Amino acid sequence: MRKKYQAKFIILLTISVITCSIWALANRPHIEPEWTEPVTGFSFSPFQQGESPVEGTFPSVMSIQADVAMISRHTSALRTYSVADTLNYVPVLAKSYGLEVTLGAWITGNRDADFKELDRLIEIANSHSNVTRLIVGNEAILRKEVELPALIEYLDYVKANVKVPVSTAETWTYWRKTPELAEHVDFIAAHILPYWEGIHVSSAVDYVATHSQELREAYPDKPLLLAETGWPSRGRMRGEAVASVANQGIFLRNFIKMAKETSLDYFIMEAFDQPWKEVNEGAVGAYWGVFNADRDAKFPFKGPILNVPQWGFLVGITVVLAIFTIAVLLRDGELFRKRAISFLSCIVFICMTTLVWMVYDFSTQYISWQAILLGIMLCVSALCVTLVVLVEAHEWAEALWVKKRRRPFSGSDCDRAKNFKVSIHVPCYNEPPEMVIQTLKALAALKGANYEVLVIDNNTKDPNVWEPVKAFCETLGKPFRFFHESPLAGFKGGALNFALRHTAADADIIAVIDSDYIVKPEWLSDLVPHFTDPNIGVVQAPQDYRDGDENLFKSMCYAEYRGFFHIGMVTRNDRNAIIEHGTMTMIRRSLLDDLGGWGEWSITEDAELGLRVFDQGYEAAYIEQSYGKGLIPDTFIDFKKQRFRWAYGAIQIMREHAAKLWMGKNTQLTQGQRYHFIAGWLPWIADGMNLFFTAGALLWSLMMIALPEQSDPPLILFAFPPLALFFFKIGKLVHLYRIRVNTNAKDTVSAALAGLALSYTISKAVIYGLIYKKMPFIRTPKLKDQASIRTAILSAWEEILILLMLLGAAVGVCIQQDITATDTLVWVIVLLVQSQAYIAALVMSVISALPDRENDAISVEELA
Repeated sequence: MRKKYQAKFIILLTISVITCSIWALANRPHIEPEWTEPVTGFSFSPFQQGESPVEGTFPSVMSIQADVAMISRHTSALRTYSVADTLNYVPVLAKSYGLEVTLGAWITGNRDADFKELDRLIEIANSHSNVTRLIVGNEAILRKEVELPALIEYLDYVKANVKVPVSTAETWTYWRKTPELAEHVDFIAAHILPYWEGIHVSSAVDYVATHSQELREAYPDKPLLLAETGWPSRGRMRGEAVASVANQGIFLRNFIKMAKETSLDYFIMEAFDQPWKEVNEGAVGAYWGVFNADRDAKFPFKGPILNVPQWGFLVGITVVLAIFTIAVLLRDGELFRKRAISFLSCIVFICMTTLVWMVYDFSTQYISWQAILLGIMLCVSALCVTLVVLVEAHEWAEALWVKKRRRPFSGSDCDRAKNFKVSIHVPCYNEPPEMVIQTLKALAALKGANYEVLVIDNNTKDPNVWEPVKAFCETLGKPFRFFHESPLAGFKGGALNFALRHTAADADIIAVIDSDYIVKPEWLSDLVPHFTDPNIGVVQAPQDYRDGDENLFKSMCYAEYRGFFHIGMVTRNDRNAIIEHGTMTMIRRSLLDDLGGWGEWSITEDAELGLRVFDQGYEAAYIEQSYGKGLIPDTFIDFKKQRFRWAYGAIQIMREHAAKLWMGKNTQLTQGQRYHFIAGWLPWIADGMNLFFTAGALLWSLMMIALPEQSDPPLILFAFPPLALFFFKIGKLVHLYRIRVNTNAKDTVSAALAGLALSYTISKAVIYGLIYKKMPFIRTPKLKDQASIRTAILSAWEEILILLMLLGAAVGVCIQQDITATDTLVWVIVLLVQSQAYIAALVMSVISALPDRENDAISVEELA
């Protein structure tokens, strides 16, 4: 086996073993007391999936008989909750299997309906000898269905008409504080459910024993019936109580042992899962059964209990998916160092483990249309997050841990390059003339090249804006030509195509710079020689800026820009997949003619042209050194407009070239180029999808606030993807900026804050790009007056509105829900994390209105 494959194999094998070990460690067997049968009783609700007393759909008598027959193998008694509809057949069916029945009546506070239910209870109790006790109401006072006097009236009424003991079922805490209720019952029917009180499963049985003894001591002359105790197999966390199949088995097997030792009479809550209870009790209400809705035992009655019995199968799927994914990521990763392979492998295994667990966890719940909708949202969210994390991790590895860069460029054959003529195109629209004149002065100082300069002013209405530029061009002589065209369609692409039509016939190279750029004298002499390689179609230098020190806002923007040009473009260049950007770019003139010029339909005509260049099989050279500096947007709103244009244009390009990018049809694009064009814009698409997540989070939180008893927080699993993506991206940015961009902590934080502030703008641009095929070109103004604080804040009014909703939702959830519960706390953290982008937007808008520093932007002379 070749050495490079040996290293990969060893790394993958090691991480696979570690993954299996972690799964095994998390599924160490719990050795618990065996379940001894028969148990003294089960709470018995025979509703099947799709049936519900709330909706008036009751099980058939044959269905109830089958359930009674099944449960009779495990117990000697049943407790029911109502005698409505077919439920009144339970006593006669139970008698045929030798089961005693503690018969219940459901009361609601409607006196007519309640007395009808009570009369039916009395009739059945007096007709069936196996009805040994009666329970009038189930936590009716806790749910505020009746007041104490009314309940006492019901109890006295039933007691006067039957010969069997009568009581009502309430929580143990209510029995302790209401001795007057005990005076009207024949026995104490108490519910002790340690899960609802947030007790850890390891302490739960002792908790039940302690409070059972307290009730015995409080009412020594009243028999104690533990009318409900149990543990749910699924649902939200409450304090230290975790709902799981393993914890259900652990609690019940230990409880049965304790109950036998202390002669405790009890009913296990409950025989069968009842999916209909989600309506009233939240998701956890459906999962209290010892047997699931299909009537299968959920945990073993004997032998060890495992947290996830199928963990071996799940870890096998995880390893297979992870190895396949790693093989794809490392397909051309021969230059990756071992550290990169290890890093990517760890990330992939974590992602695949999470995905497999999510699918498994979702598959264990009862399927309803709400569950299906939630599952689709969860799967889409998880897949999107996984793709983005893998893409970000791949770039992280490529930026730091490669043995050498694949495509380093250095100019050669400088003598031959002197024969090339360059036509420099400077598009303008309503630009400050003093700024454009500075740009022209820098172009006039270019060294060692044969060139012409075409200034194209399109659609500027005010002559006072464009005439000074025209006059200055005339002073510079023949190489400089000025054009003013109005009207001229096609936005910037239209202006560049106009310039192309007026380019000198002997020009070999087209160069483009924005009208605010001051170029270095060596720009052409250093970069034109790359075109001596006939395969080179485009040469690109980075965008750079000269006014980053003008104020805090611009310094933060500048820090944010640098990441793309010193990380993203460098890794893209290795696969000949750079994004061409429409300043500091050069393109072979014959190639541009063959391609039909710039795409006037695209709002980002530069990136779109670069993609077509690659589609022709040409290469592009990215030179990381700066050869020119422009101006940063002056205000936050202009900063947002610029990013909106870039993100919207990316979606435009992906739509127009979908067949080539996604399916590789009729194209010369390599896999690496297709990957980078899709992967490079995938985080922006994720921002767009995150806006839907935010909307969903706000709606869910609203339900938790308005209906706190019926609405649980989402499972922690649902909250994991957005949290994981947020912290992963922050970690990547901090690490790469410190090492690859070589910034200090202040600039790193500035870049993170500026990038976060654009999240909402990018998400809007993505959504607009998916809906609208064409939008007008958005110009980024330069040399604008600084905005006032009020104007700056108003520029972020949409972000501020969403921020207030998120913070309000977080506060509302804290007030209405139990914030000590882990899942509630995690959900509040999700809301706060989601708000960070909007906080960043507010901060950036305020910072953009702060006064300038004293130092000025770099001048032509200083740059030269």
